[in-house]
Amino acid sequence: MTASPTAYTIYTKPDCPNCETTKDYFDSRGITYTAVDITEVPAALEYITVELGYSQAPVVVNNTDDQDRWSGLRRDKLVQAAMTHKAA
Repeated sequence: MTASPTAYTIYTKPDCPNCETTKDYFDSRGITYTAVDITEVPAALEYITVELGYSQAPVVVNNTDDQDRWSGLRRDKLVQAAMTHKAA
């Protein structure tokens, strides 16, 4: 997958409370992201499951640091993202 001009890409699915919480957190902190619905983009689903090895949504990928990624609701990673975003 190619990097987007936003800070993060959030791979989501419909009716996913953890996905909504993650997006709401980013919105409230002014962190830019691109949301990709894995039920509508088969290549995105393949990317997060086959290439990255995740099985839980959301999957969050830092577009400036390919090693900074996680799945599920990770409050520690959200706080880290907010701190990094403010420092930038």
